[in-house]
Amino acid sequence: MNDFVPTTCMRCAVGCGHLTEMTDSGYGIDGVRGDVAHPVSQGLACARGIEETGNADGERLSKPHVRRDGELHRTTWDVALSRVIDEFRDILTHDHNGVAVLGSGQQTNEAAYALGKLARGGFGTRYYDANTTLCMASAVTAYYDAFGSDAPPCTYDDIEAATTHVIWGANPAIAHPVMFRWIVDSASASDSRLLVIDPIETQTAARSDRHIAPEPGTDLALARAILARIIERGNTDDEFINRATTGFEATRSSLPDPGDAAATAGVSMSTVDTLADALEDTTLVYWGMGVNQSAQGSKTAGSLIDLCLATGNLGPGSGPFSLTGQANSMGTRVCSSKGSWPGMRSFTDPIERRAIAEAWDVPVKRLPEDSGPGPVDIVEAIDDGPVEALWTVATNPAAGLPDASTVRDRLEDAFLVVQDAFHTNTTELADVILPAATWVETNGTAINMERRISRIQPASDLTSNVRTDLDVITTIGKKLTPGLFPETEPAMLFNELASLTAGTAADLSGISYNRLKDERAVRWPAPSATAEGGYRYYDDGEWSFQTLSGRAQFSTGMHSEVPEPTDESYPLTLTTGRTIDEYNTGIRSRGTGSDHTDTVVARVAPDTILNLKTGADNENDVIEVDSIAFLSSRRASVPVRVTSDEAVPLGMVWLPIHHPATNELTVAATDPRSDEPNYKQCAVALEPAPNAITAEETARTKSTADD
Repeated sequence: MNDFVPTTCMRCAVGCGHLTEMTDSGYGIDGVRGDVAHPVSQGLACARGIEETGNADGERLSKPHVRRDGELHRTTWDVALSRVIDEFRDILTHDHNGVAVLGSGQQTNEAAYALGKLARGGFGTRYYDANTTLCMASAVTAYYDAFGSDAPPCTYDDIEAATTHVIWGANPAIAHPVMFRWIVDSASASDSRLLVIDPIETQTAARSDRHIAPEPGTDLALARAILARIIERGNTDDEFINRATTGFEATRSSLPDPGDAAATAGVSMSTVDTLADALEDTTLVYWGMGVNQSAQGSKTAGSLIDLCLATGNLGPGSGPFSLTGQANSMGTRVCSSKGSWPGMRSFTDPIERRAIAEAWDVPVKRLPEDSGPGPVDIVEAIDDGPVEALWTVATNPAAGLPDASTVRDRLEDAFLVVQDAFHTNTTELADVILPAATWVETNGTAINMERRISRIQPASDLTSNVRTDLDVITTIGKKLTPGLFPETEPAMLFNELASLTAGTAADLSGISYNRLKDERAVRWPAPSATAEGGYRYYDDGEWSFQTLSGRAQFSTGMHSEVPEPTDESYPLTLTTGRTIDEYNTGIRSRGTGSDHTDTVVARVAPDTILNLKTGADNENDVIEVDSIAFLSSRRASVPVRVTSDEAVPLGMVWLPIHHPATNELTVAATDPRSDEPNYKQCAVALEPAPNAITAEETARTKSTADD
């Protein structure tokens, strides 16, 4: 019998434990199953995680490539790395902000830490971020505003203890199946309930006791209506507010009339009362991309935290619980130096900055004084400076950023280095491709959404021309900044990282590879070898927060219009979401390039299709179900296959986030504080395709009249 290696599933951020069966020799694994000894999942595992771990689809990169005379050619690692190092060195000699870096929530903690150390301490660039900003930055901002520290206060233990579960703008039935099972089990108790707030009747909504569908982009208005109604009815927890919070009176005075706010959200006052009633119970409020991916994302996430604060739902069995998409998004937030220094040390605090410079043995003046722009603005800086080169690690901005055709144009103007395990839309544009290992070939750690850190362990040998992310990063770093990486082994990098977090809000200093071998997973903060974090900010009936006042802070954000409202030319609203069999930009399941020109499926309400038929000038303008049509925004037009779906509201079109055509259409507006893009709403028009055109004959995009 072959050996089983305990590891962590890296498909989503639940952090399930896996046992991967090693082959007798060489590359590949023989099987995957849940690990009953893992404290997170206790043997549970979803089919998607098992399948992608054991048999990931997608076109693996197997050899480095460099671009010569406009074409990509296979080459050796020495040639590829020399090209990268020479180009980076030339740029950095005249501008330390000339090299930009985009990391990922798919990296290990060790690789994320090393990449941040190199970007900030080696290059000294402000232009460094990760694709986790595209999904979690608004939640991060709201947590810092309210608690002075990032990450949910709750843990998975609170799911069973909760009476009411409110899921807002998230679809965990698809995105987090194991966690959703726990939620459903808890909500099935006789005195419990599950309420889902989402414009779309998602798979999660279909399992709920009540589905509330606000108008697109009005989540903040609805949250404010609920809080105003709670106050109006006298149902606030005044003892908790007075004892543990600040800013409540400013919030109260800023609130709209609950009826007016409900009307803005398109819901009745009885619906508002239902949600207000729910918060009288011990309630967990979960939210996801439907809240975060908005120009109002930080304010909306803050308003959900306000609901918990106002009703005293901040303690075991209750609280604000942001649902994380990528497997190691939390690790990127703690370890990578993208928005805070390791351990969530304040980026702008000069004392923390000096401490990091001393630990890394680099001049303090090399470290940026602020965390810099997000991914959208980093790519934009290729146009207007100062970015001349971009290094992407385990991310696919050519498909994943909004207004993707403009993004691709900009990427073509930069010296582009792409480090990835798979061929992506971004590798097609690369000047250098560096083939990387997947998680079943990688050694390191990851942190799940409830703050538990666990091991990633390889169950397969690497192929001869593939290297781990950490190996590539430290190799480049040692050439460009000698002495920056005295240690390059994963365990030693983890120890270095953990020591930097000692005494911080995200203390990992009591965690080691040996401890993780024995316990499988440990929740931070863990300041000693026997300590483990539980519910944050709460200890035996007392609350203490990382804010200057030591109290939780209410917010005052108010609803505003979406960045791109509908009009006569673009009368429909596009929204986006996940499907069960794909993740991120879909390259592991769909592929890229000319052999993968599948037409994206657009889900549209039957009445929307009927209205379009009614308004058609002639029969050639009629859009039929299962026909090819063009979906157009102010940026592009893409062919779609129209499907009728009653789960989608009137006037909306739903596209999967995983298809590259989707972000041709989306608008590049961002939350002004978090830099997270407004993926969830933009104005579109659905137009019939000429009778003779089929999807296979149609280019994925065409120019629009606005170009």
